[in-house]
Amino acid sequence: MRDPSPYRVCFVCTGNICRSPMAESVFRAHAAEAGLDGHVKVDSAGTGPWHEGDGADRRAIDALTAHGYEQDHIARQFRAEWFDRLDLVIALDSGHLHELRALAPTPHDAAKVRLLRSYDPDADQDALGGLDVPDPYFGGPDDFEECLEMIEAAGGGLLEAVSEAIAAMDATERAADESTGRIPADESERRIAAKTTGSGAERAGSMESASAADGPGAGREPA
Repeated sequence: MRDPSPYRVCFVCTGNICRSPMAESVFRAHAAEAGLDGHVKVDSAGTGPWHEGDGADRRAIDALTAHGYEQDHIARQFRAEWFDRLDLVIALDSGHLHELRALAPTPHDAAKVRLLRSYDPDADQDALGGLDVPDPYFGGPDDFEECLEMIEAAGGGLLEAVSEAIAAMDATERAADESTGRIPADESERRIAAKTTGSGAERAGSMESASAADGPGAGREPA
């Protein structure tokens, strides 16, 4: 049974100063608005060490601030040992997706890695760039705005998948508690009433669904 703790999501881009900290800020805000503050732990990292210890790119900060998002960010590199503590690892483009899956210690860990835009129902995986969120680093403010728009467009689908995964795990925990007599049956039923317990965990982590949806191809540990 899962230890009682927040559902952990980590967004990953290249240097952890543009795309992934933007996605972190946006998803944290959406989770809080949905009443999941305290139930979801949101973080970010980069596949490389180039900007470890740096803050977010000023243009990313400006775009987030203009749209009302808060951020307090220090860049770091993703570590393979983090997989065991994470529930979902969100790659910002297909390069990150493949790199992270190759880094994963087990197939179960590799199945935790998904492309962010695979959660956007309107994203076209056959379009130029597929489901990638383009790197805005070498562009200007408009590129950061486009990046933010793509992140926001995927936010609803990701939030739904995470909510369903949390509900499914919560139901499993309640059933285990009930079977061992830790909580009464009627209390268990009341606490899981109206929750979706079907395929949330599979949506958030299944390798098979990930492959279909994704299309073609220091530091501190997550709290």
